[in-house]
Amino acid sequence: MGKQFKGFEDSHIKFVGEQHMYFVGTAGPEGRVNISPKGMDSLRILTPNRLIWLNVTGSGNETAGHLALKNRMTVMWCSYTTRPVIMRAYGTARTIHPRDDDWAGLADQLPDLLGARQIYDMDVEMVQTSCGYAVPFMDFREDRPVLRKWAEDKGPDGIADYWETRNQTTIDGYPTGIVDP
Repeated sequence: MGKQFKGFEDSHIKFVGEQHMYFVGTAGPEGRVNISPKGMDSLRILTPNRLIWLNVTGSGNETAGHLALKNRMTVMWCSYTTRPVIMRAYGTARTIHPRDDDWAGLADQLPDLLGARQIYDMDVEMVQTSCGYAVPFMDFREDRPVLRKWAEDKGPDGIADYWETRNQTTIDGYPTGIVDP
């Protein structure tokens, strides 16, 4: 059985800082559940009950569409090194777009990445740790440069076009709010 906490403790924050990847899970009231791997040093824990993470342009935009309908979110980290730990943060989140007033203040705390399309601001209601005994050992080699290169090649206009043509709806047809209404 896992241990539950009312928020992040210092040891949890240290654990998160050691991980190169995390996973985000969301779902609308109906349709598919989305679980998305994230990296690129794109997450910050601001307080024991608040985290933010930067979402960079990709092939899908499920999280934004799901949160517009049901604002629940789970973030998960797991250790692939010596400590067999899985940790999840459960809570609710809101979507912030570059056009929103709070973008600048939150973006200052995250890496400046071309193609950044949303920041997710999560109120953490519970943190849970559990064993990771079945999680394999894996070694981190390096971050992939592919997404950064893709965004550089597209440029701001190409990214805006991509949002317009590829990121406006989820795979279940829910609107994502990526294009200014």
